[in-house]
Amino acid sequence: MKMRFLIGLIFLSCMTLLGQEKKPTLMVVPSDLWCFQNDFYTSFDGEKFPDYARAFQESPEVLQVVSQINGMMAERGFPMKNLENVLKTLKSNALEDELKMSKETGSDLRESPMDMLRKSAKADIIVQLTWTVEEQGPKKAINFILQGIDAYTNKQVATATGIGEPSFAASIPVLLSEAVTVHIDDFANSLQAHFDDLYENGREIIIRIQVWDDWDKDLESEIEGREIGFIIEDWLADNTKNGSFNTSDITENMAIFEQVRIPLIAENGRAMDARRYTRQLSKFLSEQPYSIPNKLMMKGLGRATLILGSK
Repeated sequence: MKMRFLIGLIFLSCMTLLGQEKKPTLMVVPSDLWCFQNDFYTSFDGEKFPDYARAFQESPEVLQVVSQINGMMAERGFPMKNLENVLKTLKSNALEDELKMSKETGSDLRESPMDMLRKSAKADIIVQLTWTVEEQGPKKAINFILQGIDAYTNKQVATATGIGEPSFAASIPVLLSEAVTVHIDDFANSLQAHFDDLYENGREIIIRIQVWDDWDKDLESEIEGREIGFIIEDWLADNTKNGSFNTSDITENMAIFEQVRIPLIAENGRAMDARRYTRQLSKFLSEQPYSIPNKLMMKGLGRATLILGSK
């Protein structure tokens, strides 16, 4: 009896562990299209970006519909980042984070408002929500589009679209919930399938290598009989998930590596992003025998630039 009881406990424990599927962290935002159509946007370097803070302040509907989708995804076990709370954190951050400068040359790198938002939220997937209300006589119906966007690559990884049943008196959140309910499980499954692929094969990032004008070397210069460009490629081959990356372009002065697959979790248990990963390459190049000083710059979570020749 005791042996049977122990076997039962072991079986239940194994089933519990199998059921503890790791899920991506999500953040629901009103889509760019909805923000632009409703005049909730700001300009940055000649480009328009959604102004989520003003949308929350001036449109009660935004808080309602975002909260509705947050709740539906949370019910399916997805960890959620609250957009409104992330915006408050951003507002309290020092303005110095908006400008990063080379200590020696004065070169700078600006981050867009969206890059800053994604860096602060550190969500795996951004769920963009577009909705419109149609008047059908005395009734109202809601059209919606849900898009799951990988926060690191900006690639769309899941989508759902539909229209709800017309109603005389239902509120916008209720109409939205009724319309989305039919599609939400397929949408959630697509998000999970994408995340499972990342967990198995690594997250994609982009690494750009550049050189300062006043450096006396370039990527074709040799150190101990090896060109610097090949030294970097060999390091990537040894330190990517399954050796997966793509050299999109390389010259004597620059290189672009795309589809660089990095582990989701570092050895210390922390989440890995482009900054932490490329910092390892930065240290590798700066130490003996290469002794290449370099500057690491970021753009969002998934794009890193390493400039060789000085800090």
